[in-house]
Amino acid sequence: MRRGEEWALPPRDRGQVRALARDYLDSRKLVVSEYIVFVLIALVVLIFTIGAGRNAGLVLNVEVGILAFIGLESLYHASRVARLARQRYPGQSTKGLAWYLAKRSIRLRGSRIPPARVGRGHQV
Repeated sequence: MRRGEEWALPPRDRGQVRALARDYLDSRKLVVSEYIVFVLIALVVLIFTIGAGRNAGLVLNVEVGILAFIGLESLYHASRVARLARQRYPGQSTKGLAWYLAKRSIRLRGSRIPPARVGRGHQV
């Protein structure tokens, strides 16, 4: 599975459309959702520093903003991948693609399983 061989992948990662989605996301030079974990760490430090009770509204708004940003970025990528998949693999299902890309995009590139097959900036 760590080598990305098709027979070893779990069912959620199998198929040409999912492979295309992984390659598309991994080839992007900048996926902001990948670095959200650092923003969340800073938010936790900020909560303990200034106190969550006094600024609960601000913290909640930041958390909702982060979730909305991840969702919008995932929908953008999913629409691009779905268009590519319809051109390259007509008749294949693209169901659940946005959720799949959202889960993959919030992981740092080095910790993604299956690992990236393409480098940053490569054409997919």
